[in-house]
Amino acid sequence: MNYDFHKRLKELRMRSGISQKELAKQMGVTRTTINSWESGISFPNAYSLTMLSEYFYITTDYLLGMDDSELLNISDLDENEKNMIYDMVKLLTDIKKKNKR
Repeated sequence: MNYDFHKRLKELRMRSGISQKELAKQMGVTRTTINSWESGISFPNAYSLTMLSEYFYITTDYLLGMDDSELLNISDLDENEKNMIYDMVKLLTDIKKKNKR
């Protein structure tokens, strides 16, 4: 189940452009703990797993490798903010389709 966890955590952190030290500060753990998680040496408890999921706006299932869909949690956004996200996704999808032609 957690086979991909360490890979996904590192990928998410790097994609976000933050260091292990910065993520550790956000999670309330040490940099060594983040390194252990990313190296597959240890695994976060349920609370930390939930915090990581909320921090990166993804599902715990994705983080655990149980689902390959990168779903963004936008439930905390208001309707205007959600519409902006939907518009951006549509624009990017349209550009990608146009480039494939």
